[in-house]
Amino acid sequence: MADYAMSFEKLGHWLDKRGQSATLRRPKASSLSMLDGAVAAVVAGPVSMPSEEWVCPLLGLDPDAFNHDTEEFSAIAATLMRHNAISETLSTRPQSFEPLFLRMADGGVDARPWCTGFYTVMKLRLLAWSRLLSPNTIEHALLLPILFHCVDDDGRPLRVPPSSLAGRNAWSDIPAVVEAMRQFWMPTRFRAGR
Repeated sequence: MADYAMSFEKLGHWLDKRGQSATLRRPKASSLSMLDGAVAAVVAGPVSMPSEEWVCPLLGLDPDAFNHDTEEFSAIAATLMRHNAISETLSTRPQSFEPLFLRMADGGVDARPWCTGFYTVMKLRLLAWSRLLSPNTIEHALLLPILFHCVDDDGRPLRVPPSSLAGRNAWSDIPAVVEAMRQFWMPTRFRAGR
């Protein structure tokens, strides 16, 4: 796969170019940060997903792109390499997991694109995520630092920030909650026969 993959930097330019095209299908991931969040959701989520199910919408491709040695396949390979890197990090060195957040001109962190990417993948299998989506469960707290940065289709915040997040940098909890989610789902995600 590495022989076919474009660099992650080139993938960012590819996403920009594709997103601006008037003739090509728009990728749901409009930036590397958003793609990184989406890939993290695939790795840490409740179910294993076929690559075509999540890669194609994120990159704006048809499944047939997996079958041809083209620039599109190079973008697919780069995305799958990022998946493998995040999976490896969370499996062997979870404390070193660093989401690819955007940096603002003043040096601050903008976690919104990353969190939007994460939520984009959640929406592909929303029912599977239901145990974390109910605000009446203790597990819901795992999603709060991510949902805090997301908006619905009308631009309204998905969740009113709880008092525990008020006045804080909610993004700073994201690396830990991603690993906690991975651990939470692991017993059911990797159950024999699935």
